[in-house]
Amino acid sequence: MKAINNHYDVVIIGGGVVGCAIARELSRYKTSIAVLEKEDDVGWGISCRNSGVVHTGFNNKPGTLMAKFCVEGNRSFEELCRQLDVPYKKIGKLVVAKKKEEIKGLQKLKQQGDTNGVNKLQIINLNEVKRLEPNIEGIAALYSPETAITSPYLLTIALAENALDNGAHFFLNTEVKNITRLRNYDFRINTNRGRFTSSYVINSAGLYADKIARMAGTKKYHLYPCRGEYHILDKNVSWLINHLIYPIPQAGAGGLGIHLTPTIDGNILIGPSNEYIKSKDNLSITSSVMKMLSSEARKLLPLISPGYIIRSYSGLRAKQAPSSEGGYWDFVIEESDIADNFINLIGIESPGLTAAQPIAKRVVEIINKKERLNSNLNFNPFRKGILRFEEQDEKTKIALIKQDPNYGEIVCRCEKVTKKEILEAANNPLGARSLISIKYRTRAMMGRCQGGYCQTRIMEILREYFKLSPQEINLKGNNSYLLVGYRSNKENESCKKKKLLSLEEGLLV
Repeated sequence: MKAINNHYDVVIIGGGVVGCAIARELSRYKTSIAVLEKEDDVGWGISCRNSGVVHTGFNNKPGTLMAKFCVEGNRSFEELCRQLDVPYKKIGKLVVAKKKEEIKGLQKLKQQGDTNGVNKLQIINLNEVKRLEPNIEGIAALYSPETAITSPYLLTIALAENALDNGAHFFLNTEVKNITRLRNYDFRINTNRGRFTSSYVINSAGLYADKIARMAGTKKYHLYPCRGEYHILDKNVSWLINHLIYPIPQAGAGGLGIHLTPTIDGNILIGPSNEYIKSKDNLSITSSVMKMLSSEARKLLPLISPGYIIRSYSGLRAKQAPSSEGGYWDFVIEESDIADNFINLIGIESPGLTAAQPIAKRVVEIINKKERLNSNLNFNPFRKGILRFEEQDEKTKIALIKQDPNYGEIVCRCEKVTKKEILEAANNPLGARSLISIKYRTRAMMGRCQGGYCQTRIMEILREYFKLSPQEINLKGNNSYLLVGYRSNKENESCKKKKLLSLEEGLLV
């Protein structure tokens, strides 16, 4: 891989939802920007493995940046999604009390939300709960009609693509190794792909933000990985609930409890759990937690059946609070007290997705106070995503197929993704071409069969249209190759004979 040696006004370390939001916000100004992301695509860390909830801010302590930016982010989120062509749906949330003594918890949450400026919160009785959610068990609930859902990975991709379109540069598979301060007060950032220099560095490295801060001399931060595991339910049972369903949050917990989350695509998520772990890249799922998730979910929604689950996965939170304390510490968004022009973002956990745009604006404010940034008069806030064929009416579908026959070929049967969508995803502006990159852009391989039908067809498209050899096709970058090469005709014939013999032996037995 060719080494890179470039100077930028600002280098952003981390291509998660916040890092990409900062890149987009900075691209409103005449500023040269580089985003360094160690993975094969943007948003593969914390950003793609959360519930996709656009929170309102009643869970956050009054006076904190978490509360302020969550409320601000919620109010501007719909417009942001409209500009970026990202799905958004306001469905509301119920925090459910199952026992009389838990109603005090609802009142506390409402009071906190009122203080933070959250709109339209109300406590509803059993009759109202049953009217809104006939299948849910509970005696009362805090109802938050302004809570919404989105796609966390599509939002991150959209922010990155819009920033790219407005002049930002993205360097994928680029891991920062060390940072030094030069005599002219610029920073030199050494990576596995070469050297960058910049006047400003923005540390938006998620779980690894403490490590990046230490590279610049700041040792006061420590982040603890906290794993949350999830079940995904089949879209066929989306009728079970209409709103986000949460329990009363427990004091000192690292999350908000096991909740039920309708996704923007029609699945329901169960989770996440809350477990402090040692490794920052341990995304394992565990049988004990999987059983616990199902058990806790049935306390809220008794109709849940194990047969509804199509997949399980996990994500990680960047906790500042140690396991002995739990709970939430406030976001840290500040210039380093050791290295001027080095801005640290520490502990950006939930509601980081909701707060991404206000966080980005705060970072730009810090720079603007020092530099007086000039506006980019050519800034375009709009971005167009991949057209979802299945969401179009019949007349439009017919017209699209006439325009491009690739719309007429379904590659992923579960999610009804066309060949045209696969081609557009593989030809994305960021240049990411792994199977996971295609999956996040199209939802192919996300249905009940989890790629059993479409994965090999997508690989064939990559081979045919992009001239990739089998050895070049990977799952998620970083040498995650799936195939080692072609089998000769002689080997094929040998395999066929062995298979036939095996079948005959089986029949004889």
